[in-house]
Amino acid sequence: MPEKKYMMTPGPTPVPPEVLLAMAEPIIHHRGADFRRAFVECSDRLKEVFKTKNDVIMFAASGTGGMDSAVSNINAPGDRVIVHSAGNFGERWAKIATTYGLDVCHIKEEWGATPDPAKLADELKKAPAKVVYLTHSETSTGVVADIQALAAVAKEHGALVVVDCISSLGAIPVETDAWSLDVVVAGSQKALMLPPGLAAVSISDAAKAASEEPGRCPSFFLNWPAALKALGNETTAFTPAVTLVLGMNVALGMILDEGLEKRFENHAKLGRACRAGIKAMGLELFSPDEDRSAVVTAAKAPEGIDGQKIVGTMRDKYAVQIVGGQGVLKGHIIRIGHIGYYDIFDILTALSALELVLADMGVEINRGAAVTSALAAFEQ
Repeated sequence: MPEKKYMMTPGPTPVPPEVLLAMAEPIIHHRGADFRRAFVECSDRLKEVFKTKNDVIMFAASGTGGMDSAVSNINAPGDRVIVHSAGNFGERWAKIATTYGLDVCHIKEEWGATPDPAKLADELKKAPAKVVYLTHSETSTGVVADIQALAAVAKEHGALVVVDCISSLGAIPVETDAWSLDVVVAGSQKALMLPPGLAAVSISDAAKAASEEPGRCPSFFLNWPAALKALGNETTAFTPAVTLVLGMNVALGMILDEGLEKRFENHAKLGRACRAGIKAMGLELFSPDEDRSAVVTAAKAPEGIDGQKIVGTMRDKYAVQIVGGQGVLKGHIIRIGHIGYYDIFDILTALSALELVLADMGVEINRGAAVTSALAAFEQ
């Protein structure tokens, strides 16, 4: 009998059968009427999920491709930008901006910290910046930033606000227009319940104007003006990821039918349950113990135990895939994702497998307490 596998990572996440079936249909031509209808419907649904009236474009790329486009299209070499990071993916903004020859001011907070709006304000008082780059959900640490407060500071000083919402869109509240976010980047393989390979980017009028300025960094495939022109004609500038767009349309329909608020509430409950189980087991949380951190739960590996070994043993022995730490946190933490197509029984499975592995490694834990506490927290 094939081994049953459990994917409990913050991305990729499991894909619902309805979405898989839509993607398994015979391929259709990307310039035909059938695809055009699905593309237009998908584009409209993206606006609803982004909570925006702005255009949302799609690229056949990972979320990083969307981030790349949000640097190259609105800057010219030498422009001063600010990156405010507190983890691996926040630091990616700085790497991309440096690649394009921008003058990067990097507010680099300790991994696991919550970005402080006061630090951003202090930096903007020293010198203006064209763009402020932020990360909403830092999946390397489990921290979710207060984007509304950070964006307000940036706007007060006249900067464009660009936010990586790759793991947060569809999982926790993202208010693109209400928070005055100029660019929001999302990826298909997180809470949107698709395989990797599709990036979505919302673009405000101010960001659109910046993309039309002369001298901006060159971009051919990730070109906003070309993509926006094609979007106006209900198509794409280049061959799209046809099956992913068809799947995205079905997934977005499922999300909107359920209701965003209900999904946010469920993700918060799953995060609450996971954290309660981790603590009851006797482990120490690394990510904040707050409902806002509903994307991924990070826990410190027990003293003397390599977190990567925990991850590998859970995968190889029990077919439960979680992830370890990245960068400076490699070997020190483990991370359990709970966004998208998950329910409480997935959380209980991950906690049970973790308990079995730790017991096998000789760690003294409270056997059976994790499941009981997780259920109690979920039902509150």
